[in-house]
Amino acid sequence: MKTASTTAPLSFATFEWHIRPVGERLLVIEASAAPSAALSRRLGALAAYLGERQAQGALSGVSDIVPALASVGVHYRPWQVVEHLRYPTPFAALAAQLQLLLDDSDKVESASPRLIEIPVCYGGEFGPDLAGAAADCGLAEEELIALHGAEVTVLMLGFAPGHPYLGHYDERLALPRRRMPRTRVPAGSLGLANRQSVIYPQILPGGWSLIGRTPWRLFDPQAEQACRLRAGDRIRCVPIDAATFAALQEVRP
Repeated sequence: MKTASTTAPLSFATFEWHIRPVGERLLVIEASAAPSAALSRRLGALAAYLGERQAQGALSGVSDIVPALASVGVHYRPWQVVEHLRYPTPFAALAAQLQLLLDDSDKVESASPRLIEIPVCYGGEFGPDLAGAAADCGLAEEELIALHGAEVTVLMLGFAPGHPYLGHYDERLALPRRRMPRTRVPAGSLGLANRQSVIYPQILPGGWSLIGRTPWRLFDPQAEQACRLRAGDRIRCVPIDAATFAALQEVRP
């Protein structure tokens, strides 16, 4: 399945940003906009940009940068923030560094969102809730699968390492979560709820309707990039059969 990207200017001028503390070792950069695919792409690009600047030494004390639905979290070690004595707190010092980068971000070139086609085997043992989910949506199984093949965006990673939230799908896929969550959902399973999908990167509990499964491994802590997907990626699910699933199955621990 393919992955493609191009290079385009990165601009944050259309959003107003607010930087606020969350405890002593985390701050968040919040966008004054409602969650959307466009905002997720922008936040994913912002996180990548800040990561590049961190690697170049422009952000001292930062240990992790995490994009979410409407913000980017910046984890840091207060005692490592350079020049913090010039400011009332390490937070104020780091916030000042970040504001300078946000003000200068229009000069940056960044990769546009990747388009990733994810192989998915729908129904049967791979998607035990497909028939019920389709019925609840007033659709045939084939109609649900077709709607689920629309291009969507990775809105964020959360809940567990490498766990993506994909959306937003057609209004006909506004399915509520299950009333009784499962305690063990197989790795690679795709859940559907509220016009979104999640992909479980490992065996986890979950309350979403399971409609299919991908043979891909989404999280590998030994890989250079532990998470296969990232916020802002464009995603398209491509149906495969069981034989293809077996051929593409990636080793999981």
